[in-house]
Amino acid sequence: MEQYKLLIAEDDALLLRSLKDRFSREGFTVLPAQNGLEAVKMSLEHHPDIILLDIIMPIMDGMTVLKRLREDEWGKNAKIILLTNLSDSEKVAEAVSQGVYDFLIKIDWKLDDLVQKVRTELKIK
Repeated sequence: MEQYKLLIAEDDALLLRSLKDRFSREGFTVLPAQNGLEAVKMSLEHHPDIILLDIIMPIMDGMTVLKRLREDEWGKNAKIILLTNLSDSEKVAEAVSQGVYDFLIKIDWKLDDLVQKVRTELKIK
């Protein structure tokens, strides 16, 4: 199987570790970022196949990360799934207008569901 690169931008250390462990076991190369600035730098340097992006993060929030990535030649087509605790319809609309693949409220999903969403987006069987 091709090794896919997944960038996870999440400031909750426990959630980041859980996601990293699970996706590593699924065969992904995981690039962890604990704040928005790291997420932008790592994304533009490593060009991950897909990005899991938290909205509320230190240094730079996820919506700013999204805007910065969309300004880049590579980043304008990057596959991104937003993760958040918010259910703010304005943010959802803004994210969709920025070409976000999906928007998941953290309390509403299970790890298996997230893995399946990533596999579906990358067309992995």
